Amino acid sequence: MNAMQQMTRQGRAIENDSFAIIDHEIQQFHGGHQFDERQWPVVRRAIHTTGDFEFARLFQFSAGAVQAGIRALKAGAPVVSDVSMIISGLSAQRLSINHNQACCFIGDEDVIATAKEKGETRAIWAMRKARDLGLLDGAVIGIGNAPTALYEVLRMVEAGEIKPALIVGIPVGFVKADASKQALLEQTKVPYIVSTGRKGGSPIVVSTIHALLYQTVEK
Repeated sequence: MNAMQQMTRQGRAIENDSFAIIDHEIQQFHGGHQFDERQWPVVRRAIHTTGDFEFARLFQFSAGAVQAGIRALKAGAPVVSDVSMIISGLSAQRLSINHNQACCFIGDEDVIATAKEKGETRAIWAMRKARDLGLLDGAVIGIGNAPTALYEVLRMVEAGEIKPALIVGIPVGFVKADASKQALLEQTKVPYIVSTGRKGGSPIVVSTIHALLYQTVEK
């Protein structure tokens, strides 16, 4: 058994059957897709997570983004997220294969206190704490809820404060979510995986990182 797969035989069968259905329906009913053999498993897992084939239109990848994420995770890079829901959703078993640590600081007392004092979001200060702890250089950053976190990461990248291996930018919502993703698309300093528009959220970030983790053990 592949250590990244579902743990039970029935679970693996259901997942494999689901992927086969998605592969069939994307060709039969949605005109196929333009993703390569590394990108498609990421998008397919997003469709599997949501039941929404629109993600085949929304996902965008910078050149070599999936490969950059795989290399970083293989090397044991941390996964830093904007919300604890992402950390809760990530499989401890899958993270353990390459000794990846999953981190989120949005609930830390010092982050909350500083955010209140400054009148800024907790997500901003959570990312600044990750920076100050030296966790963002070489990291896979997953943002599924807070556009302010994505903007802050991009500010730190532009200022030369951090150099992540990959940014997975898929915040959901109506206020600045789409615009923050567009800002990620327009920068060229860090590889990215983006799902454009208002759709997104923690489950899509989790599915994306799981897809990358799965590919770290493929030959």
